[in-house]
Amino acid sequence: MFIFTKLAGPLTDPVSILMLLLMAGAGLCFTRFRRWGRGLVAFVALFWLAVASLPVGAWINAGLEERFPPPDLPERLDGILVLGGGVDQVVRAARGQMAVTAAAERMLVVPDLARRYPEARIVFTGGSGRLLHQDVKEVDAAAEVFAAIGLPPERILFEGESRNTRENALFTLEMMRPKPGENWLLVTSASHMPRSVGVFRAAGWPVIPYPVDYRTTGRERAPVFAPLHGLHDLSEALREWRGLIVYRLAGWTDSLYPAP
Repeated sequence: MFIFTKLAGPLTDPVSILMLLLMAGAGLCFTRFRRWGRGLVAFVALFWLAVASLPVGAWINAGLEERFPPPDLPERLDGILVLGGGVDQVVRAARGQMAVTAAAERMLVVPDLARRYPEARIVFTGGSGRLLHQDVKEVDAAAEVFAAIGLPPERILFEGESRNTRENALFTLEMMRPKPGENWLLVTSASHMPRSVGVFRAAGWPVIPYPVDYRTTGRERAPVFAPLHGLHDLSEALREWRGLIVYRLAGWTDSLYPAP
C-alpha cells in the first residue's frame, strides 16, 4: 500500500492530470478527432483560468483546517505526539545543514508546550515517507532542529521507522503503550488533522488534536490572477483528500471525514 500510494499520487495530482489532458488534446488536434482535441485544450484553459482567478484550493483547504478547532488544553498532559513532516532530511543529508519545510511549525510549538507541561512525555514520530532514500530518516534532522530551538534532548523520544501517518500511530502506540484515561496531545498541520485523528482513533488511541501550520485565513478572496499559486493550493488540498479516501478504503481511519 505504501508503494502504491507513492506511485499513484503523482498521477492523480491535478497538475499532472492537466498536463496529460493538454498533451492529449494537442495530439488529437492533428488527427481526425481534432474537434475532441480542441475541446480538451479549451477545457484545460478554462479550468486553469478558474483556478487562477478563484481561490478554489484555499477554499477546500480551509474546510480541512477548520474541521478541528484549537482545543482548550487540559490541566494535565501525559504526552505530546509530534508528527513528522517539518524537516527535509534528504536536503539536510545533501547539504550538511538543517533543512525545514513549510510545516516546521509542528516542531516550533513544542518548546512552549514542554514548558507548560514539564511532566509530559514528548515523542517525535517520523522515519522516511519517500519511496527512495529510506535510509535517511526524519528523526536525525528533527533532533538538530529541536536542539536549535532550545528543547533539551532528554525531554524527547524519537520513533524513526514509520513511513506514513498510519505507521506513526501504530509504531508510537506500541512504543509508548498509553494507559486508559491518559491525555495525549497530537500536534500536526491543521489540514492534516482530520486524517491523523481518524488514524489514531482507529488504532485505539483517543488523542487531543492540536492543529498548527495554518495556510488559510478562513476568509479567502479571489487572488490577482495567480495561476501557479492557485494550482499549488489545489494540489495540496486534493492530496489531503486523496489521503482521506485511500485511508478510509483501506480501513485505516474510523470514518471518511473524521470530526470532533
